[in-house]
Amino acid sequence: MNSFLNVNRPPVFCPGCTHEKITQGLDKALVQLGLRPDKTVIVSDIGCSGLFDTFFNVHALHGLHGRALTYAFGLKLANPELNVIVTMGDGGLGIGGAHVLASCRKNPDITLIVLNNFNFGMTGGQYSVTTPADAITGSEFLNRAEIPLDICAVAESAGATWIDRCSGQDSDLAEHIVKAVRHKGFSVVETLGLCTGRYTKRNKLTPKILDQMIADLPVRNGLVEKNARPEYGELYRKFAAEKTHFPEPVTIEKRFSLEKPEPQEVVILGSAGMRIVTAGDIVCYAGLSAGMNVSMKNDYNITVLRGQSVSEILISPEKIGYAGIKAPTVVLALSEEGVQRRKNIFKTLSPSTFVLKEKSVEIPDTGAEVHEIDFKSYKISKPDWALASLGFLADKEKLFTSEMLQFAIRSRFNEKVSASALETVAKLMGN
Repeated sequence: MNSFLNVNRPPVFCPGCTHEKITQGLDKALVQLGLRPDKTVIVSDIGCSGLFDTFFNVHALHGLHGRALTYAFGLKLANPELNVIVTMGDGGLGIGGAHVLASCRKNPDITLIVLNNFNFGMTGGQYSVTTPADAITGSEFLNRAEIPLDICAVAESAGATWIDRCSGQDSDLAEHIVKAVRHKGFSVVETLGLCTGRYTKRNKLTPKILDQMIADLPVRNGLVEKNARPEYGELYRKFAAEKTHFPEPVTIEKRFSLEKPEPQEVVILGSAGMRIVTAGDIVCYAGLSAGMNVSMKNDYNITVLRGQSVSEILISPEKIGYAGIKAPTVVLALSEEGVQRRKNIFKTLSPSTFVLKEKSVEIPDTGAEVHEIDFKSYKISKPDWALASLGFLADKEKLFTSEMLQFAIRSRFNEKVSASALETVAKLMGN
């Protein structure tokens, strides 16, 4: 091919805009590289640089502002044979800065071309992360309160393995891009350019001034030796190939049949240390053993090791499309903390709802059927209250039978822990 340009969608930049020269430079680079169009992808950003995906006869993906690198990374991992090039303006650079840093750290085989024209040209000439502090922009004085970002310096410190900076006006721009694309790893090419529609109307900036700006900055012209390392995709696939042991999924086959399988909504209200999630697991295992569909949703405290205090379980003969609780059929009120977190549900409970509460726990007024247990009188310690409650439910044949509960416990725990757990639930059977 002598050109990758789409003749049906010619560049539409403002007269004198450097983006047009970068378009031409990128086209020359693609030709010199001899890339296959069907193996090449241009991933673009929002803004003037976001127009690039329409100008070339290659695959293209046009994403959200600042997120182009995330799409590019996914494409490259999914198909390592693709040549992935990202075009991003200084606006997207600032908005998606975290993605730029992640790409530098990971070192995927992607080329990022930063089209830096020092402002948000498409939306009014507002300042960006690269705008000089003394520039006049559409953002009044805001750029004067900040220092501009040197993306090459940031990329080097974040681990990029190839960094280049040049003027978008350079006659040898294509050679800069060719070298970057050929590099095996994450390459950053920052091009400095003129935004004639906005920036240069208020600020003196010419090709010579761009050259001087580059001369005054540290030289960036290729491989960063100190950051040299394997490309991310190759390393990922190597580690994945070495991994031979994977956790086996838990499989519970149907062993029991319920006379009238009905949907059940279970809410366990406890506190940290009461093993609420473990009790929820056992309820789910018991439901699965009868061929039911189950789901469990737990609250998640900011301080993870403090433990959960609420577990919500659905058991249904039908597929579960929504994991939220609407009309609880069983409520275990084992702690004031858990009750306070879901206190509003009590006024909505129907007379058929089965509520089991610990004697010391106060619950709001409710029309539900309430059963009270003094766990201490059975010499059951607080961490075992939730587990023991399941024995009471099995005895009343609520949710599951004693056989289903015993099977669930043996499925959930090893032999030693199962024996102890079965002793605990047995204390509340026959009461």
